[in-house]
Amino acid sequence: MKYSIAYGQERIEFNLSDKLKVDQIQAKQETPIENPKQALINSFSNPLLSKSLKEILSKRKDGNICVVISDSTRPIPSSIILDALTVFFDKLNILDEHIKILIANGMHRKCLPNEIKEMVGKEVLFRYDVINHDANDDQTLEYLGETSLNTPIYINSTYLEASIKIITGLVEPHFFAGFSGGRKAIVPGIAGKETILANHSAENIKSPNARFGIIKNNPVYTDADEILKMKQIRPDFMINVCINQEHQISKIFSGSHRIYNELVQYQEKICFHPISELYDVVITGNGGYPLDRNLYQAVKSMAIGEMAVKKGGTIISVNECRDGIGLPSFEKQINLEFAPNEIHKSILEGKLNATDQWQTQILTRILSKADIYIISSIEPEKLGHIGLKSAPNIKDAISECIEKYGSKLRILLLPNGPKILPVYQKTN
Repeated sequence: MKYSIAYGQERIEFNLSDKLKVDQIQAKQETPIENPKQALINSFSNPLLSKSLKEILSKRKDGNICVVISDSTRPIPSSIILDALTVFFDKLNILDEHIKILIANGMHRKCLPNEIKEMVGKEVLFRYDVINHDANDDQTLEYLGETSLNTPIYINSTYLEASIKIITGLVEPHFFAGFSGGRKAIVPGIAGKETILANHSAENIKSPNARFGIIKNNPVYTDADEILKMKQIRPDFMINVCINQEHQISKIFSGSHRIYNELVQYQEKICFHPISELYDVVITGNGGYPLDRNLYQAVKSMAIGEMAVKKGGTIISVNECRDGIGLPSFEKQINLEFAPNEIHKSILEGKLNATDQWQTQILTRILSKADIYIISSIEPEKLGHIGLKSAPNIKDAISECIEKYGSKLRILLLPNGPKILPVYQKTN
């Protein structure tokens, strides 16, 4: 039988024998909004739990307007959101030099010029000042104290100094923050390195509640949410969207930061699928470009597989990884000459405390449960020494799994990244 899975900006098609027991869970169909720009404009005029955007902008006296957008690894159509905002800026005769577009890179690398052009569109790039947030640049950060979890709060000064603060985001399940969007535009988005390291600490990440779809008692979420709600940081207006599997906008909410819960509830209804058994093999990915652009991001797909694979099973992670491994710090960690369980223990004990250690912590946790095959454009010898396996294609990886588990193995295909997540519900 023929199957397919998102890979980069295309799809990989592959055949598996009809004799194999293969289950497939597809993402639920979400109708795209026909005219998303107009729908956004309408939502700005009729927001939830907030004054209209026009009223908010009209009260601006002096100073800049800062709009926070996601970086190049997120499939959010920021250009459409910015085009809709531009309509309001122009109607109110706000000068272009008073608009600052701040890219929420978190600890990721700065976005490249061609990526920025793709993200914001030609007109926005030509008219407004687009700023790459740099979590390591102390000169661009301001310290605001500590959270109740003792996280030091360093936030981008361009944002803090703005007279009007607008944040945007994409809401979908996130592998340790519960859901993306909302406060993630602030932490890790425009926070300093020390803030991100503390929020993404080994202690917070090891919480059983730091998982896909969990917000309650999730320390990663609650810590960042506390920062978002601080008087100096709280946005004047928030725009969050959901997208379908084709990366088209399917849901829009704007207004107060409290609108976030509306989109979380929507995602809870459509993204989680109960399964009654765990599988020998789970084939999954990140849903294609841009979330599958490097191995660092591909760990998210492995965490999807973790939800449905048996102890001792195999996850086949299908991600293009056109940018290779990702940040140098993550590449260094996967090349450590230690077994995954030893690396995981070192992280928990605080012996390994480095940038991106949270990604390594999750990866080694998954490797302690299952083997992981990588199907990507990365050369096998560059996958490090952490235990990741490589196969030239899905069919070859399945052949190796058949040798290991026998021809009666059970396979689950999850072709849509975080758009559909399995939830194991043990039956009596």
